[in-house]
Amino acid sequence: MNALIMKSRLIAIATNEQGLVAPHAGRAKRWHVYALEPNDDQPELVWEINLTETGSLHEWHVRDDGRRHPLHAVDIAIAGSAGDGVTRRLAERGTELVTTAEPAPLKALTDYLNNRLSAGVPHEEPHCLHPEKREERAGL
Repeated sequence: MNALIMKSRLIAIATNEQGLVAPHAGRAKRWHVYALEPNDDQPELVWEINLTETGSLHEWHVRDDGRRHPLHAVDIAIAGSAGDGVTRRLAERGTELVTTAEPAPLKALTDYLNNRLSAGVPHEEPHCLHPEKREERAGL
């Protein structure tokens, strides 16, 4: 007898210090992870991933050492913007990164689940820079 095994989906949302959807996936240090069980429409907050500066997606991406990232444990990652490179590299290990202009994390999650997620903002290279480097560049 073949049993159909359905597993929960894990969806991570990048958040900033104000609790809003982080504007850039690469520099986000906090990710709230929700589990969505089959046949259930109410996601449950199950984890919080807190990354160091060197553990950010941006640093992982540019380091390109082949190691897995903690976000490879999730099926979907949501943030305000992301570059093509990090999006592609996450997808290589089964994590889809989507972007949104929606600032409220739970609304972004609900909108994603209902196929109504607003498009993210364009990826801008200065967001990839460390915040101190951005300030230096802006002063030039």
